[in-house]
Amino acid sequence: MRVVSAKSGAKSARGLDRLGVFLSGLCAAHCVIGLLLVAGLGIGGGLLGGWLLHPDIHRVGLALATLVAGGALWAGALRHRRRLPLVLAAAGLACMAGALAVGHGVEEAVLTVIGVGLVGAGHLLNLRN
Repeated sequence: MRVVSAKSGAKSARGLDRLGVFLSGLCAAHCVIGLLLVAGLGIGGGLLGGWLLHPDIHRVGLALATLVAGGALWAGALRHRRRLPLVLAAAGLACMAGALAVGHGVEEAVLTVIGVGLVGAGHLLNLRN
């Protein structure tokens, strides 16, 4: 049986925070590129457009964001006792979940970008503490 020290646990949580920041940026880029493809270029179907804009991507993204944020931000809150990163991320996840309810379009993109921005900010604050 392997015993994990508090120091290695904090290191793992910081790695999750870095992953969370990366995934937040990737998600925001996905939303912006998706809007540009559909609105700007009229590309909504086809192989690339169909895959890039498929609703399951958002469901998987929310599940992944919830797991990464939950692990990293909960560990951070226990470590540094600050609630703000956790609260920001929770608000961001709520926005992302709300985006699933409105369907494809500008509203979905706006809610998602706000959500991933809040989740990313929570991860960045967690890294700084």
